[in-house]
Amino acid sequence: MTAMTDFARGQKGKLTDIGCSGAFPITVSIAAQGMEVDIACFGLDANDKLSDDRYMVFFNQKSCPGGAVTLEIGDGKSTFITDVARLPDSIHKLVFAASIGGDGTMRKLGSSSIRLGNATFQFSGADFQDEKAVIVGEVYQRDGQWRFGAVGQGFSGGMSALLKHFGGTEADSSPAPAPAPAPEPKKVSLSKITLEKRGDKVSLEKAGGRGFGRIRVNLNWNQSALPAAAPQKTGFLNKILGGAQSKSGGGIDLDLGCMFQMADGSPGCVQALGNSWGNFSQPPFVHLEGDDRSGSNTDGENLFINGDQLSQIKRILIYTFIYEGAPNWAVTNGVVSIEAPGQAPVEVRLDNGTDASMCAIAMIENNGGNLQITKLVEYFKQSAGKSAHELVNDQFGFGLRFKRGSKD
Repeated sequence: MTAMTDFARGQKGKLTDIGCSGAFPITVSIAAQGMEVDIACFGLDANDKLSDDRYMVFFNQKSCPGGAVTLEIGDGKSTFITDVARLPDSIHKLVFAASIGGDGTMRKLGSSSIRLGNATFQFSGADFQDEKAVIVGEVYQRDGQWRFGAVGQGFSGGMSALLKHFGGTEADSSPAPAPAPAPEPKKVSLSKITLEKRGDKVSLEKAGGRGFGRIRVNLNWNQSALPAAAPQKTGFLNKILGGAQSKSGGGIDLDLGCMFQMADGSPGCVQALGNSWGNFSQPPFVHLEGDDRSGSNTDGENLFINGDQLSQIKRILIYTFIYEGAPNWAVTNGVVSIEAPGQAPVEVRLDNGTDASMCAIAMIENNGGNLQITKLVEYFKQSAGKSAHELVNDQFGFGLRFKRGSKD
């Protein structure tokens, strides 16, 4: 077992000397103490500028071209899987930074670190004053070799200020459509768009004639609000779960899925029920990844849409339904985020308590080549011999036929 090396601020070392080769993880752990923290990687050119915004990797753009850096977020950590051999010659440095939102400052941080290979650089709020951001560390090329440097430099502005410092351009986060497509280079959006009311819409435009890339639809919900197991079948717990127990041990199994209609009019459905997982690279260009039976997975459930094939898709209805556990949306605190590379993520909350078993969350439509997202949050309950799925199908006119299915 290789011993860990503690780097001091300003210390540098070759990647090969700290056990980093091929694709390796760089993990930034921030003890946020309840504050909102964003972590990003900036891919800089020889002039220390973000000359190509596609090489900023953060919560709204989780990979860069060629897969040289990809971001995974979970358990209070941000892990950047990094392969410097995949970087183009124009990228000379990767800078890893964290910023604090709201009224927080860096001095409030608990014990935090950046780790790669057998090297760790640790820092905490005691190292800072009232800065809003910190440049944690950097991976850079010198004399033909890649190296790591522990920085720990406070920065007075937040993530937006860091973006400007490195020469990047922030996109307008307004929900209203832009009057014309943005010129190159593509703008990076650091903001989230929340569709507040049913019927609210936002239209996302393609940048520079490119497609929308890999669109991620993420469903997450508050598992902590649901007891992990029922000690008995009476009392308050039984009222929450309605007497139903899931195979995960007492939580509600909330499933993500969609109905789609292709440009030629052909409809279909993608969901775990019936093992209809879809396909990302072939029609319907929609793929459901995995099935979280409990909501305990911090990344929730993900459905991916091939935004580069949007011309072949007419519309996609995003929905969720409670597969196990009695319907009680009030305690799920569910939220769906729709994220396209280089665009502001769009957030839709399931903000209504009802005993219906299914919720039509949002409609994603091809509107003249733009990506239009409409908040629905309309609930459906089995009625008159029809399942909730059939009622959703009838309401939105997809023309599907349903039969009884199972995920097992």
